[in-house]
Amino acid sequence: MTIQNADMHTTDLQLDLARRIVAHLRDRSAPAGARVSSAELAAEFRVSRSPVTRALSLLLDRGILEKTSTGRLAVVRDMAGVELDAVVPASETEELFTRIMRDRARGELPTEVSESELIPRYGASRGVIRRLMMRFAAEGLAERQQGHGWRFVASLDATQLKASYQFRLIVECSAFRIPDYDAQPERVEQLRLGHERILSLGRNAGADEWFQVNAGFHEALASFSGNPFLVSAVQQQNSLRRMWESAIYQELSIDRIRISCNEHLSILDAVDKGNLEWAESLMREHLKKAGGL
Repeated sequence: MTIQNADMHTTDLQLDLARRIVAHLRDRSAPAGARVSSAELAAEFRVSRSPVTRALSLLLDRGILEKTSTGRLAVVRDMAGVELDAVVPASETEELFTRIMRDRARGELPTEVSESELIPRYGASRGVIRRLMMRFAAEGLAERQQGHGWRFVASLDATQLKASYQFRLIVECSAFRIPDYDAQPERVEQLRLGHERILSLGRNAGADEWFQVNAGFHEALASFSGNPFLVSAVQQQNSLRRMWESAIYQELSIDRIRISCNEHLSILDAVDKGNLEWAESLMREHLKKAGGL
């Protein structure tokens, strides 16, 4: 695969950001008429407003968004069941991002890399490689080295999984015991819809979509505690897990994905009913099973 045309760079950048915006709206089950803010999206994706504006323009042209009578942007349809690939197909740059992440997760890329090393390996221009590495950095997966190159952040490997799940048992189960634990009904419903979507898609759900639904579930339940330190700990574990799970996704059986989704849904049901002791018990068993503890 070779990515060289300058116009393609701009197109790919616009497509990739538009795709991420649609996924963001889908994962939050944005209803028809929900307002879309370029400033909020820029903060979410840690980019300037200019590329967000161009991506939103693309979605406006494709009929995903519309201008309201006040001149603001809003989604045209319920986004919970939107087919991402049908709306905004993955660009070559997006596919390359996934390929680099999997290569790193499998140990085929070293922790420290330079753009000059990545260019011939992936047949991409320096501009494409730099934008991809900047995206890795924006998503907390890499950092620029002083003076030269990039360094991928620490990620889990097979030897660390048990310790990770032991840590998550302590953190995630304790969240339910925080006084004034406040489960937000709208967010619970969004999480439920996301899992039901994964169940309906089966193996057609991609690794990234599965990770976002899975990670979003654990982060949201921690956030209901109102304790920012618990949330930060879960976010860190999610960041550590991302590359590893991208690498092993194709090895997961569809039954394992379904079981995990149904376990999550049972926990959400307990949270929704205010039965936090039962939710904690279910979470403990879920993490033990997933971690082989």
